[in-house]
Amino acid sequence: MNHPSAQPREAMSLVRENLLWPRRQEPAVRTELAHRYLAYAKSIGIRYRGQAESIDDLIQVASVGLMNAIERYDPARGIPFVAFASPTIHGELKRHFRDRVSTLKVPRGIYDRIGVMERVLADLRTSLAHEPSITEIAEAMECSEDDVLEARQATLARNPDGFTDSPDDESGSKAQEDHLGKDDEGYRLAEDRIITGQALGLLNKDDRSMVLLRFRDELTQSQIADRIGCSQMQVSRRLRSILDSMNRQVAGTPAK
Repeated sequence: MNHPSAQPREAMSLVRENLLWPRRQEPAVRTELAHRYLAYAKSIGIRYRGQAESIDDLIQVASVGLMNAIERYDPARGIPFVAFASPTIHGELKRHFRDRVSTLKVPRGIYDRIGVMERVLADLRTSLAHEPSITEIAEAMECSEDDVLEARQATLARNPDGFTDSPDDESGSKAQEDHLGKDDEGYRLAEDRIITGQALGLLNKDDRSMVLLRFRDELTQSQIADRIGCSQMQVSRRLRSILDSMNRQVAGTPAK
């Protein structure tokens, strides 16, 4: 049961507050108005709690929204200050997440769904005492599971990990950049193939055939000798001469 004098006191408080609004530019009056509604602004900021931002940061952003509402409020319109301040504070928090927290921009509809999902996740973790499933999140949000999955993917896209954001293991010995980037041996192999092809193109038909038999077909010098009808020693000397010539071509040294 309310105390008989409660309603008169509330009415007097509103009268005194209405006298404050015309003087809101005075620092002391501005502080008084902010103090009266700070708890309300905090309650809105906490609703946006999630993994992206700390509670302290959310309260700070909500407080900025409160001060903006105090600056723009017109008591002559007859709208209660709380009703006027609520969309202003919510708007400030949404802009904060859209413009400062997100590294990549996502469509506004998905962005709003992310905000709902984060609030639902926080509530479900408390009430269920375990990590909620996609089905449980979808039921709480009254949407499809595909909508939840899309919001989750968008959350990951908004804040991709940097190369140096997390260690490679629990010891913290390596950052992601240490294993995401490395020398690609394929480039050297490709260059070698091109250079070798150019050098082979400068050989006559018989010399090129001998090199291919030895290094492409992997025949021994004796097998090559049997195939072309000469001694193994002759094959060895000829191959050495061919390879020396190719090395000079690659190095840009003229043949003697």
